[in-house]
Amino acid sequence: PRHPRSIQALKELDTLVGRLLEAAASHNTEVIGVSEYAIDEVDTPVHINLCLRQAGLLAVRSTPTGEMLDVFASRAFAVADHQIAHVYCQDEASIQKARAALEALPGVEQILDRQAQAAFGIDHENAGDLVVVSTPRAWFTYYYWTDPDQEPDFARTVDIHRKPGYDPCEMFLDPAIRFPKLKVVGKLLQKKLGFRYAMDVIPVDATLIQGSHGRLPDKPENGPVYLSTLPFDAGNPAPESDTIEMTSVKARVLDALSRA
Repeated sequence: PRHPRSIQALKELDTLVGRLLEAAASHNTEVIGVSEYAIDEVDTPVHINLCLRQAGLLAVRSTPTGEMLDVFASRAFAVADHQIAHVYCQDEASIQKARAALEALPGVEQILDRQAQAAFGIDHENAGDLVVVSTPRAWFTYYYWTDPDQEPDFARTVDIHRKPGYDPCEMFLDPAIRFPKLKVVGKLLQKKLGFRYAMDVIPVDATLIQGSHGRLPDKPENGPVYLSTLPFDAGNPAPESDTIEMTSVKARVLDALSRA
């Protein structure tokens, strides 16, 4: 997030937002801007599914296209999402064994069971039996294979449906490919000619990732923002400080619309 390119992008965005605000003001229109999260600097990938596999909880199937996570045979597996991971377990004994394994995993800060999830308002019926939160500067990968020769065929492609979790490496072209853009062009040519192909140009080097999100911010100013041209006390309920509850955004937007 503090890379010079990020700072330059922020300056460009600031200019565009300024134009938007000027245009809105000229039409007597109020503007509300809301972000979901802020990006934190990270440098430590945590392979949570490998930990569960080594604990004898996660099962895989060998296939002609690599190892596939077997969710039905697994006693526990994780769906990774940046600095949060949902761990789904088969039974109470699996929950306890998964907790014990994860408590010893470097990069894990919190392990929330259902009761602890309720305290944060995240005990949704589809949430994991355990919700795991990383330490600062760490984040969770979805990787689960131990042998590079057995990595699944989707690992080096953009495939949001088969990967058990979000893969930020999909933002990159593999730096190990000598001429990555040329390879992409070749793949597109295969597609154009009607051949089967795999756009396998994505790296599996998690150390490339330098920004992530998901943890609660250590400081409010490092968290999501709520920006409005309306007075800060506009909305229901009025804020008691310079921070607001994220769950109040809906009411504030509806209040703003009712003023129109």
